Amino acid sequence: MSEVKLSVVIPAYKERERIGANLDEIIRHLGSQDYLYEVIVVIDGSDDGTSDFVRTYEGKIDRFRVIDNPVNRGKGAVVRQGLLAASGAYHVFLDADGSTSITHVDEALHLMDEGADFVIGSRDIVGATLTRRQPLYREVLGTMGNFAIRSVLGLWSFPDTQCGFKVLRRSVTEDVVPRMVVDRFAYDFEMIVLAKKRGYALTQMPVQWEHEEGTTVGGLFGPNGFGQVLLDLAGTRMRLWLGSYKLKENV
Repeated sequence: MSEVKLSVVIPAYKERERIGANLDEIIRHLGSQDYLYEVIVVIDGSDDGTSDFVRTYEGKIDRFRVIDNPVNRGKGAVVRQGLLAASGAYHVFLDADGSTSITHVDEALHLMDEGADFVIGSRDIVGATLTRRQPLYREVLGTMGNFAIRSVLGLWSFPDTQCGFKVLRRSVTEDVVPRMVVDRFAYDFEMIVLAKKRGYALTQMPVQWEHEEGTTVGGLFGPNGFGQVLLDLAGTRMRLWLGSYKLKENV
């Protein structure tokens, strides 16, 4: 039996109206490739019919799984869940709304062939384009957040840790993801700093990104808000100081 080369993991929370176009593009693009792929959609306790809608694709994609969580766990939690369920040699996760196209995976896999272990999509490096920008208040919060992340974790060379498009070798998933504990939106920088400290080759890749209306990312407060990101940032720094991630040990 041929091995699956690429696993596509899509976290989905209240995405009934937006995920279809993304799945259609995945079918068009990956269906034209000469390798096997699988798609794993992880439902994060949605009550808007996302699960029922996504299941209509079960006959359209040969290797397709839906993991349906009855309660909301947080984006980080379901990304981890999907990655650990993936069987491919390479794992890509991207947002359900299609803000970053699956077509970027071609360049990411090329970078893997050149030696990268972990490819990080970025909206803030040379070559990136924003076809539709976020509202100004979100850009301001994002700039402030990126500065805090880079300064607290020493990730100065990573201007955009939070872009929802990342590709990992299976070996990186198996080593890094079980160490992660952040359940909400701060999981991105936790993943990056752990992979960096474990010695993997991290490469950034410019992406074309388009803001999509209807995002569930919060403002200042709440479980998906800016305040929670700062709390998780402080928690990540503290766990690094205390050695809680056991970075010198194999998991």
